[in-house]
Amino acid sequence: MRSATLIVFVLLGFGLFAAEDDPEAQIDKIRKKVLTQGKVCADPARPCPDFKPNELSFAITGKKFDFDRGEDRSQPFYAVILRSDKLCSIQEAERLEVQAQFSSRKVFVHQHFCQDFGDKVTYTNVNRKVGFIAVYAGETEEEGRAFLAQVRAAAFKDATLRRMQSVVIYQIE
Repeated sequence: MRSATLIVFVLLGFGLFAAEDDPEAQIDKIRKKVLTQGKVCADPARPCPDFKPNELSFAITGKKFDFDRGEDRSQPFYAVILRSDKLCSIQEAERLEVQAQFSSRKVFVHQHFCQDFGDKVTYTNVNRKVGFIAVYAGETEEEGRAFLAQVRAAAFKDATLRRMQSVVIYQIE
């Protein structure tokens, strides 16, 4: 029994176990917790609540945020990325112009933290340090590829298809 106690103290001394009452370890654990929620709201006329116009919103169908996790994510979907640029450089006027071309599909812009903590949405499977403008392409790869062909035919020759999720990042301090 004495040797087991000694091993635990040695492991604690080397930082291999976090103490239960270590607030930094508890906060870090919460930050890493992710909850996958509902589908994206791909109809631009009917966005899900609590999202900005430039964000691809999604249904929060599970537990509402209560400082118990670091992220909520949408169900996976496909998007056509029309172009990339420096983060925060794509303006709302351009998004609206493109939205007019694709009136039945949500056009969204990646602007994670461009307005301090006001832009809390980012996306998986992208470089979070790069801005982009994209159009929702569907839930399946087949839908996405068919839409990509339409987009390329409509003057966006360099457009690419990407599988991703919308992500709301909560600031846990």
